[in-house]
Amino acid sequence: SAPGGTDTMGLRLCSWAPLGSLLSLLVSTSVAYVATRENCCILDERFGSFCPTTCGIADFISKYHPSVDNDLLEMERLLQRISNATVTADHLIQHIQGLYPSEKQTLPNSIDDFTQKSRKIIDEIIRYENTILSHENTIQQLTDTHIMNGNRITELKQKIAQLESLCQEPCKDRTEIQETTGRDCQDIANKGARKSGLYFIKPQRAKQSFLVYCEIDSYGNGWTVLQRRLDGSEDFSKNWVQYKEGFGHLSPDDTTEFWLGNEKMHLITTQSTLPYTLRIELEDWSGKKSTADYAVFRVGSEEDKYRLTYAYFIGGDAGDAFDGFHFGDDPSDKSYTYHNGMRFSTHDNDNDNYEGNCAEQDGSGWWMNRCHAGHLNGKYYVGGVYTAEDAGPSGFDNGIIWATWRDRWYSMKKSAMKIIPFNRLSVDGQQHNLGNVKQVRPQ
Repeated sequence: SAPGGTDTMGLRLCSWAPLGSLLSLLVSTSVAYVATRENCCILDERFGSFCPTTCGIADFISKYHPSVDNDLLEMERLLQRISNATVTADHLIQHIQGLYPSEKQTLPNSIDDFTQKSRKIIDEIIRYENTILSHENTIQQLTDTHIMNGNRITELKQKIAQLESLCQEPCKDRTEIQETTGRDCQDIANKGARKSGLYFIKPQRAKQSFLVYCEIDSYGNGWTVLQRRLDGSEDFSKNWVQYKEGFGHLSPDDTTEFWLGNEKMHLITTQSTLPYTLRIELEDWSGKKSTADYAVFRVGSEEDKYRLTYAYFIGGDAGDAFDGFHFGDDPSDKSYTYHNGMRFSTHDNDNDNYEGNCAEQDGSGWWMNRCHAGHLNGKYYVGGVYTAEDAGPSGFDNGIIWATWRDRWYSMKKSAMKIIPFNRLSVDGQQHNLGNVKQVRPQ
């Protein structure tokens, strides 16, 4: 270096006295060789490829010191702001903790509570899902039922349409009803009718005509049929009103079961002083037939409970069951089972002489005493023979019985009740012997 340069360096190093030995070493070293990365620690790229001298370092420090100081001051300011913000945050946290002092303490319990509530909610959801599924099944069933009912309604509408179309056609009475009318079937026969079938009659005190089956023979005898049992197709377990009005079906060929009705029987048999004869016709299951005839047969009014009376048992191989029968059960059997003078009874209108209800026990209406020896409205037993066990809980004989012809545990296959004026009995081509009739009085 130049001679003047040493002085200058000396002046610059005056303020760096503590570093004298180190600077002497750096100066001597820098003069001795060229600095490389292998033999010199390059402090910064800005020094180039030379090792900095002490003065270079001093210049470097002098040059960059202010900016570094500024950076440090800025960092201090930032740190101060961060510290202030931290203090503010601490105050805010303390304030929040003051407002909610128990939140931190109850947090674990709150979690447990939330867990339990969540489980309950899940259980409720599962329960509602199951309910929804069951309701879906119910809805499906109701939908199927609705569809089925809709189909039925459609079918019924079609049926109604068919019936309405039929109703537009003129009425055609398929039941053949004869034109002749009268007070009874004998009156109709007296007017020339000779064909059995359905006729309208109007007894003298009747308010209107009603239909009956008339059995008319070639001799002009007109029987008015009151009752018919043929095959058990009609249920005779009826109440008082039904027996009063009548039930079953009347047919032109007399092939159906029916009860004409107590009121109609009363109007026919009491319309004049001319007495009627009642004929009972029976047929057992072997085909054998028999009859029993009763003269001056009458049925009383409803006020008198349609009481049955007759004056004579004329005869017939069926025997006089209306006079009672001695069954051997009790010395008073015969007096307990006669029917002359008995009032009519049904299960809902008990007029018998028994402390119980004969009609209720037997399941049908009849002129009961205590209870009967003849009962043509009884239960229909196919084959005839039946037992107390067959008769049901009561265990009493409740078949279609006529005890003077067949045992009370034998039920008839067919029966009929029909009436004709008493004076017509001998008009059938042969004379009836009426000299041995048995006159009776209501007991």
